[in-house]
Formats: sequence, structure tokens, C-alpha cells
Amino acid sequence: MKFNHKIDSIFKHTAFLLLLTTLLINKANAQLNPLSAQYFLNQYQINPAYAGLTDGLNLNLNYRKQWSNIPGSPNTQAITADYKLNKVGLGINVYNEKAGSLQRTKAMATYAYHLPLNSDDKRLNFGASIGIMNERVDYSGVNGDMTDPSIAQFNNKGSLFDGDFGAAYTSNTLNIEAVIPNIRSVIKQEDDNNVDRSLFYAAISYKINTGTGANAIEIEPKVAYRGVKGYDNIWDAGANFNFTNKVFLMGMYHSSNSASFGAGMNYKSSLAIMGFYTTETSALQGSANGTFEISLKATLFK
Repeated sequence: MKFNHKIDSIFKHTAFLLLLTTLLINKANAQLNPLSAQYFLNQYQINPAYAGLTDGLNLNLNYRKQWSNIPGSPNTQAITADYKLNKVGLGINVYNEKAGSLQRTKAMATYAYHLPLNSDDKRLNFGASIGIMNERVDYSGVNGDMTDPSIAQFNNKGSLFDGDFGAAYTSNTLNIEAVIPNIRSVIKQEDDNNVDRSLFYAAISYKINTGTGANAIEIEPKVAYRGVKGYDNIWDAGANFNFTNKVFLMGMYHSSNSASFGAGMNYKSSLAIMGFYTTETSALQGSANGTFEISLKATLFK
């Protein structure tokens, strides 16, 4: 009986460790392959300095499905809303992802200030977000002993306060930005053993306009550089093609040996829909398929 009890205890703890490993893999993959909409369609997704940068109420919805050929594979939902009040921008950024029975939710409120530099729409933008992050095991998805104290211990850590800070220089052509996410871990250094923590994000882009009228094309090349603790820093390079502000095409190559592609349409400059596909990183190629993402953007009261 003691031997069987010991085997049962080992099994339960092993199952929990597998669940925890799934969460860590999901978090690491989220950092290696962030939402593709953050590069061009919804830059507020990654940088709080972009909250309220443009007129009107901007609403963005994102859904992403990873590794659809694997049961219990990660899926992500994200919602942002931002509004401009003169030189101030206000925003809400909610991010939720689930992998198997493990769920992570982050909800942030944002304040941004946009300082005009001259009449050419050049601005210095600063933004800060503060909110809560919660990680937990969903008991309804556990296939095993739900009385295992390891699961309760994981859930009992509760929600933690966190924040992000971002800055950006924007103009009609040149954009430069930098972000420090997860400020709590930077100040308290509570995640020293967490190898998947995002450390920083920086990017630069330049808009090139060609043609006029029905032949107008805006090309925006972009280079980004990201830091993820425990991994090599990652750079992204690509471009967005905007045809008469109605049709969008984008492509980004990532130094993690993956690539993102997107296409979308804009209806009367107030409603846009875009779909993305990201190939898997080199470590997962051959064992999992890519990532599918769809984004909706609506601009109201413009």
C-alpha cells in the first residue's frame, strides 16, 4: 500500500510539472512569436506610448491559434481600446491566453502624453500602463486528482501588479520607439529564474509614399529588436504595403528562423480586418504547424 501511494504521489506531481512546463513553453513561444498585429496594425498592443496617438476611439480585437494539430494547443485573445483627449491618450489593454488547463490573463490601463514638436506632425510620445497579471490552472481541464496540493499552491499565488513603459518619436515618415515591459520584474527582480521574460523592445520604421490617387502606395520598412531572458536577442525585419489605404500586405522575417505574413482590407478608414500566418521557429519546425491570427480594428467618433 505504501509503495502504491508513493507511485500515485509521483504520478500526480509529474502531471503537474507537465502542466507547468506547458505554460512555460506557451509563454516562451508568446515572446518568440508575439502578436503580428503589433508591428503595423495596432502598435499600442506592445507600446503604451501609442495609446490615443490618432483621433477617435480605436478598438482592436485579436484572436490567435497556435499548433492547431496538437490537442490543448495555445490560443490567445487580446482586446485594446484607446482614445485621444487633446495631448493625452487613455487606453485599456487586455490579454488572455490558454494552453491546455493553464491560463494567463493580463489587464492594463494606460496613460500616454503626446508632445507636439512642430506643424509637421512630429511628436514625442510617452506612455505607462499599470494593471494585474494572473496565472492559474483551470480545474475543469485537469485530467487527474484535482485535490493535488501542488495545483492549489500554484493557484494561490493570486494576481500580481505589473506595468509597462514606452516612448516613441513619431512623424509622417519616421517612427522610432522603445519599450520596457514587465516593470515589476525589473524593479523587484522576482523572475530571475524565469527564462522567458521579455526584457525590452525597440523598433524603427520609415514611410515611403509613391504614386497618387488610385496608384498611391505607402511602403513602410521596419526593423525591430527584442530581448527575451534566457534566449538570444531577436531582430525582426520586414515591411508593410498600403495600397490607397484600402488593401494591406505585410511580411516580417524573425531571426528565430520564422516569418510572418499578413493581408487585410480597410473599409472607409473606419473598419479594418487582417489575417496573419507565422511559421514556427526552427526548434519546433517539423513537430508543430504554424500560428494563425485574425485582427479586427474599428475607429469610432473620428
